Amino acid sequence: MAKELKLGDPAPDFSAPVIGGEYGEETTIRLSDFRGRDVVLYFYPKDDTPGCTTQACGIRDKWKTLKDTGTVVFGVSTDSIASHRKFIEKFTLPFPLISDEDKKIVQAYGVWVQKQMVGKTYLGTERSTFLIRPDGTIKGIFRKVVPGEHVDTLLEELALG
Repeated sequence: MAKELKLGDPAPDFSAPVIGGEYGEETTIRLSDFRGRDVVLYFYPKDDTPGCTTQACGIRDKWKTLKDTGTVVFGVSTDSIASHRKFIEKFTLPFPLISDEDKKIVQAYGVWVQKQMVGKTYLGTERSTFLIRPDGTIKGIFRKVVPGEHVDTLLEELALG
């Protein structure tokens, strides 16, 4: 298991497939491609589930305001590109989603954790957000994000710059 990331740490670089937003169909990106810009990586458990839909639609509904900050925003889950495509189309999401099917990104960011639901224990993605500075270091970490409050927390943090 990766060490827990903290403010000021270098954000783990990665290469992964992305779909949606300015990328349209599947493209491969690296986090290091975005040096010089603020980046938001928001990790969520699963496409088209109630909490994840609330969170994604909140970002969608305030997308222009988010985009106007100049910040690059990516949703990240372990779902496939095909699942992301359906999620984007169903809810008209204007931002890109990264597919982490091999779980390398969620593990590197320490958000692949043991969870529990109805008495069963399993591994899954902890709903968390990382703000990354233009120099590639971590500027903000939000763990166990509340889906309905996520976008406002994010906008408040970005405004404080």
